[in-house]
Amino acid sequence: MIRNRFIAHSLLAAFAGLFSGCQHQQSAEQQAQRTADSLAHCAANGMPSRQMAIQQAASVTPAGDGSTDGMAWIPGGTFQMGSDEFVDTRPVHAVTVAGFWMDEHEVTNAQFAEFVKATGYVTVAERPLNPNDYPGVPADKLVPGSAVFTPPSQAVSLNNPLQWWNYQEGASWKQPFGPGKSLPGNDLKGHANEPVVHVSYEDAAAYATWAGKRLPTEAEWEFAARAGKDNQTYYWGQAQKPNGKWVANIHQGHFPDKNTREDGYEGVAPVKSFPANAYGLFDMEGNVWEWCQDYYRPDYYAVSASQNPQGPADSYDPEEPGAVKRVQRGGSFLCSDQYCIRYKAGSRGKGEVTSGSNNLGFRCVKEK
Repeated sequence: MIRNRFIAHSLLAAFAGLFSGCQHQQSAEQQAQRTADSLAHCAANGMPSRQMAIQQAASVTPAGDGSTDGMAWIPGGTFQMGSDEFVDTRPVHAVTVAGFWMDEHEVTNAQFAEFVKATGYVTVAERPLNPNDYPGVPADKLVPGSAVFTPPSQAVSLNNPLQWWNYQEGASWKQPFGPGKSLPGNDLKGHANEPVVHVSYEDAAAYATWAGKRLPTEAEWEFAARAGKDNQTYYWGQAQKPNGKWVANIHQGHFPDKNTREDGYEGVAPVKSFPANAYGLFDMEGNVWEWCQDYYRPDYYAVSASQNPQGPADSYDPEEPGAVKRVQRGGSFLCSDQYCIRYKAGSRGKGEVTSGSNNLGFRCVKEK
């Protein structure tokens, strides 16, 4: 159980543990790494965590018919996994994965709606909260919701993500910004082809089971994203803007208060808005973070299997030792060279398994 440490009762205790890692002493290397790439903010502490005591969803019956429509065949092979740029992506090591099918793009609102209609599934963000999980929090604050990026009106220090993250009552995949918000994209009309967001790990896993698929391993995800290109700064190559054009949906301008939308988007972009990689996959970097099935440990690469690694047996994050976390990959529309560079090739993200936000989605894979 994560202990509530948040300093204000005016925000739901789902933010508990948000800065718990800041209270722990760190080595000089860890401190330097945090300064260099701000992982703890952009990937973990930047998104408020729900309590792990929220019950798992009822089992979902598979409905998939074995079809690989909308999927790309990834032939498998050996590649150099990881990056020397980040502490938790070292050492770079050789990994071999077997061939598999992967969704061409992130699961969309339309696809997730089909799943909900067929199963009656209720996402974690929509479920009632148990007061026993949030001691000391007023009952009127214990409302379903999720984390929403809310840019401030002026430049702010990057040391406090609560200046741009808000726990929004009623926010869910159906209403990404919460009820009553007159913002573009706050209902599904006209947004069916955008990636579904506010999905926790269990939400994503439930959809995958229903579809007759599964979530990718971290190794499968990176192999597919690299598409045969090792030793590249970005998954698409060495230049951030090939031929002067943005090829991924990330944040341009001054983070977090001003997005110049040079890539054409301020928030999520419809799937397939940018070029596919050599395997025919879209948005493997930017747009929304994507869940992987692996537990997260920063030290796993030192002991990883070389053949089809499945991740560690358990989760451990020194930033939040009590939280169960899974790997997230690819970065999102909020990644910025000013703040979060975890969209670069080989980089990793992490997320508490019952947490969601409006920059977090997923895609699925299927074995041959």
